[in-house]
Amino acid sequence: MKIDPNSSADLSVQIAQAIKDAIISGELIVDERLPSEAELSDHFQVSRPTVREALKRLAAQSLIRTQRGASGGAFVNRLSFEDAYSQQITTSTLLLSMNAVSFDTACEARYALERACAPLSSERRSADHLATMRAEIFRQGQPGLTDEAFCASDVAFHRALVDGAGNPVLSYQLAGAVEAMQPLMNMITFTARDREVITGLHSRIADAIEAGDGSAAVSGLQDLESETRKLASDVFAARAQK
Repeated sequence: MKIDPNSSADLSVQIAQAIKDAIISGELIVDERLPSEAELSDHFQVSRPTVREALKRLAAQSLIRTQRGASGGAFVNRLSFEDAYSQQITTSTLLLSMNAVSFDTACEARYALERACAPLSSERRSADHLATMRAEIFRQGQPGLTDEAFCASDVAFHRALVDGAGNPVLSYQLAGAVEAMQPLMNMITFTARDREVITGLHSRIADAIEAGDGSAAVSGLQDLESETRKLASDVFAARAQK
């Protein structure tokens, strides 16, 4: 593990990257104890606070875990897709909210990925996935439901559709699209949407998933994307007139 002391990059960032590279390459394996702070400090020729900051960065990425006690220290973590969801969601939220990604671009990506899940979900979804989708459709039809609760229900519906595909890579990729981009899309479109229309489209999709009809599920998602784009266009046009 090496760093470049002459580089303008922060030393703690370089150390974190060097340890991360060692984990990825297999030089450091799952559950292996990292050298102590003092040993890492000597190895990289930096101060212990610099090493401590690097370890904090790795812990924030769930790449390592720390244990106290005589047999404690920093250990290589066994990272799961679920552990990485929060980072994916946070990054997606920041990109969209800071306008680094346009609404149309985010919408296109989200629905393209979700349509890839639909045929798989039609084949593999469990009774629990389908029950969640049905429960959220019922919830969305309640007259006293707040906009925030409708949004949360919308996310839960699509999360169940995606997870029903039974593919952890797709679930991870869609974590940002569904749990970050979807709420932000709702923030833009909620004033213009007709809940009955959205709920009706959700029902079509759920019916197709239950029937094992992937093509019909894809068609329902295509219509939902068209509705979402239309709502956003109406909202942006109204804002431009003010």
